[in-house]
Amino acid sequence: MGWKVAMGVKVAGGGGGADKLRVAAVARSRMRPWVLRATTTVLLWTCVVQLTAVGDRWGPRVLKGWPSCRTAPEAAAALATTRLATPMPVVEKAPLPPKRIYRNNGYLMVSCNGGLNQMRAAICDMVVIARYLNVTLIVPELDKTSFWNDPSEFQDIFDVEHFITSLRDEVRILRELPPRVKRRVELGMFHSMPPISWSDISYYHKQILPLIRKHKVLHLNRTDARLANNGLPLEVQKLRCRINYASLKFTPEIEELGSRVIRLLRQNGPFLVLHLRYEMDMLAFSGCTEGCTREEADELTRMRYAYPWWKEKVINSYAKRKDGLCPLTPEEIALVLRALDIDRNMQIYIAAGEIYGGKRRMASLTSAYPNVVRKETLLEPSDLRFFQNHSSQMAALDYLVSLESDIFVPTYDGNMAKVVEGHRRFMGFKKTILLDRKLIVELIDQYNSGSMLPDEFSSLIKSVHANRMGAASKRTVIPDKPKEEDYFYANPQECLRDPNLLRTS
Repeated sequence: MGWKVAMGVKVAGGGGGADKLRVAAVARSRMRPWVLRATTTVLLWTCVVQLTAVGDRWGPRVLKGWPSCRTAPEAAAALATTRLATPMPVVEKAPLPPKRIYRNNGYLMVSCNGGLNQMRAAICDMVVIARYLNVTLIVPELDKTSFWNDPSEFQDIFDVEHFITSLRDEVRILRELPPRVKRRVELGMFHSMPPISWSDISYYHKQILPLIRKHKVLHLNRTDARLANNGLPLEVQKLRCRINYASLKFTPEIEELGSRVIRLLRQNGPFLVLHLRYEMDMLAFSGCTEGCTREEADELTRMRYAYPWWKEKVINSYAKRKDGLCPLTPEEIALVLRALDIDRNMQIYIAAGEIYGGKRRMASLTSAYPNVVRKETLLEPSDLRFFQNHSSQMAALDYLVSLESDIFVPTYDGNMAKVVEGHRRFMGFKKTILLDRKLIVELIDQYNSGSMLPDEFSSLIKSVHANRMGAASKRTVIPDKPKEEDYFYANPQECLRDPNLLRTS
């Protein structure tokens, strides 16, 4: 007698109807739970599908993702009611510009040098060069070896994603080299060099592009002032402006903190930003020691000799000051602001690092203007915790405040003074007092010696600066002397609105 297996139950073969009925009954009893489970699963799945079709905003948040047996119309009605009760703002992302398609001639790596604004202008120039050589630019490396020893990376200061995407219709920018190309660089298969300063686009086409084609990767190890101020095509100049004023945004954290400082200042009325370039490094570099003690002058001299890349070592401070080549001292700027009739009660925001000589040197200024403030006095220490020991990020905060000030007064024509001046021109020729330091020093010496009365001193200071307020003007061009002509980023005239239209608006 053989054995058969039906639905897992062994039965004897060969026989009667009763056996067959028992087998069928057992099979049906075993199937019922399975059919019930399958039916329940189908029903639940149907409910889930209906819920998904309606949307993901039904019900309390804790029930999201749970199945529902509400019908689609009921769920849709509930969804509509919820939307009416709590309208959600629709935030549309700005459309990205279309990618520019071109044959890639190679890769350009750049190492910027200098402080924040020196690097800012250099980045703009490097993007332009990459664009017109049809090469891929790698996000620039920032200077970490300067006096400030700032470890900040590009993405710590600038919004790197915005930088890349906002320029994709002009140039391809990558955060880092592709792996295959990166291996070539690690093996030393690339070329590194400093380009010639103040060069035009033809230099890069004739001298630099062949090197990129030959080596595939070119590293420019100095980037400041590598593109000419003048004599460049209009589209090149306009691209420099677009990069500087639209693509180089600071990180959201820096932008938010800068906005907070501006709001705090605005609560108390108008404010003047004084870019008081009287930090230790500036005085050591320039050799300017007016008002310093003998010990301080010796300290500045030792510092100058400690930095081999500061070429000038023996400096006559007296002669340099007389030539207008020194930053104004806190005592001198106090006299100038009073002569210009700057309201004593106006807030004076100091955009600078630590002033050399501290409270002793600031006494004249704070006596004349009691509302002298800095970011450190407006904000809590916790607000600046992540910016401490990152001079470029602190400078970025000062940059934002400087742009929005009612009056901007730089005491020295360094990179920040020039770049902020140009940016304020671009924003509508906002008032920027450009001090004539050579004449100011001469007038101050006469005033301090008693040979000039206060009213005469004030009248002369006002008349000298009547046409030095950041209004529209043409750049000074000095052929073969680019360092002596007006800097493009201080007066990007090709990008500015018609000053005549501006005055009549």
